[in-house]
Amino acid sequence: MSFDGLFTRAMAGELSKILAGGRINKVQQPYKNEIILVIRANGANHRLLISAHPNYARVQLTNETHENPSEPPMFCMLLRKHIEGYILEDVYQSGTDRILIFEIKGRNEIGDISYKQLIVEIMGKHSNIILVDKSRQMILDSIKHVSFAVNTHRAILPGQPYIAPPEQHKLDPFKATEEDVLKTIDFNSGKLDRQLVDAFSGVSPLFAKETVFASGLANRTTMPKAFVSMIDRIGDGRIEPAITAGPNKEAFYLFPLHHLKGEPRVFPTLSVMLDRYYFGKAERDRVKQQAGDLERFIANEKEKNEKKIEKLKKTLKDAEKAEEFQKYGELLTANMHAAKKGMKEIEVLDYYDENGAMAVIPLDPQKTPSENAQKYFSKYQKAKNAVLAVNEQIEKAQAEAVYFDGLLQQLDSASPSDIEEIREELAEGGYIRQRAKKNGKKQANWKPVLDSYTGSDGTEILVGKNNKQNDYLTGKLAGRDEIWLHTKDIPGSHVVIRSKEPSEETIREAALLAAYFSKARDSSSVPVDYTRVRHVKKPNGAKPGFVIYDNQKTVYVTPDEETVLALKKK
Repeated sequence: MSFDGLFTRAMAGELSKILAGGRINKVQQPYKNEIILVIRANGANHRLLISAHPNYARVQLTNETHENPSEPPMFCMLLRKHIEGYILEDVYQSGTDRILIFEIKGRNEIGDISYKQLIVEIMGKHSNIILVDKSRQMILDSIKHVSFAVNTHRAILPGQPYIAPPEQHKLDPFKATEEDVLKTIDFNSGKLDRQLVDAFSGVSPLFAKETVFASGLANRTTMPKAFVSMIDRIGDGRIEPAITAGPNKEAFYLFPLHHLKGEPRVFPTLSVMLDRYYFGKAERDRVKQQAGDLERFIANEKEKNEKKIEKLKKTLKDAEKAEEFQKYGELLTANMHAAKKGMKEIEVLDYYDENGAMAVIPLDPQKTPSENAQKYFSKYQKAKNAVLAVNEQIEKAQAEAVYFDGLLQQLDSASPSDIEEIREELAEGGYIRQRAKKNGKKQANWKPVLDSYTGSDGTEILVGKNNKQNDYLTGKLAGRDEIWLHTKDIPGSHVVIRSKEPSEETIREAALLAAYFSKARDSSSVPVDYTRVRHVKKPNGAKPGFVIYDNQKTVYVTPDEETVLALKKK
């Protein structure tokens, strides 16, 4: 658990320093469990992200942009009514818990001074954002409603009094001396990190493990010293926000985590670090929820086509026996005098064989020799005709499988807005039903929103992340002499460099983007083809996003998320 009570304390300090005294100008709720407050403070606008997501609950300043729904949710409208235009007086932590309290002051509808508290409880799946009338300590509303049936200690519902989560009655780490630490530890029981978590409030297993590691050979002298030293470091604000990659996953904290034995990346602020750590993570989760049905459908369609190809190949193998059927028919016709109705097989001289071998011809005992011969000629004709038809069907099924494989790759890097475009594409292709649109027909001048990146030399690079965007980028927006890129024989995005003569460095950066937004994201030395847009063609009747091209050159790159982020920020 990275966002523990100690981390919450540090975050409260960071937010208070930047936001205290600022005006809340906008309230947005882009997603079900997350709100964004745009706060004007110290001469600048700041975007405060408050998340009650079950897996990614946090509070931070963010530079990421989020698409807002056309109709704001009820909680968003209530917040706009009660705190938009108000002053954020202070941000502080409740004790050493994972609870942040935002003190808000303003004037209500009749002009009277009104005090509100926005209380953020960061507690995993129980995380919540609660608006409280301070004078009455009454809940006005919350982003999640919790009844007494769910929580017997308190209800989080409009009109109910706000009651804090039950106290755990642990020691305050910031008041602890080395002697206090020594009293809590039983060195004979083992699991020293677990004992620290059980004894001190706000301490997570992550911090406790780092303490044990920092104490070296943990004993009655080194353990208390390490604990108090690390707590003093946090209390004095001597933090060094870092993401450390461990053996199984990476973790963020107030300083590098040496017990993970990974290479730490240090950041200037906690918020910048969280933006980097959560880049794509929460969005991937939202996409997964939004597109779960779509992903299952596409995966099933891909599997259906792959199974169809297997069956067709078996049919093709059977069809390849056409020449044998013809031979049996002709040999049986030549030996009609020797065959009798009721025979299950007949052995005749195979005059097609150079060595004059004998051939055994299976017969249907219910048919006459003439009918058996005719049956073989019919099977020959059917098999001969089937070869062409089956090859066409295999080609079509292979194209479908490739198409759906590409869609799965697009889902993997899609944003929530991209999902609807993929859904529309499938509906237009007749694969699924068209959803009823709330706002009527799509505008005639509608254009996809493309991801834009900037190369090291300032050149713009555009990326299409689904077939609609790819077709628009390559077929309509890009200039004929601009440079187009795509991973070689691998499903991925269309990428266009908005330059006729880009530098080698820009080509390499664009190729890295093409590899990153492809099925080969986790591979190395990914081949990426590039050519001028004029050499890229879409065949008649081709699937969305499908093109052919020539006059290409190939560059090999290894996708790197840090470079992608750097190009995006520019």
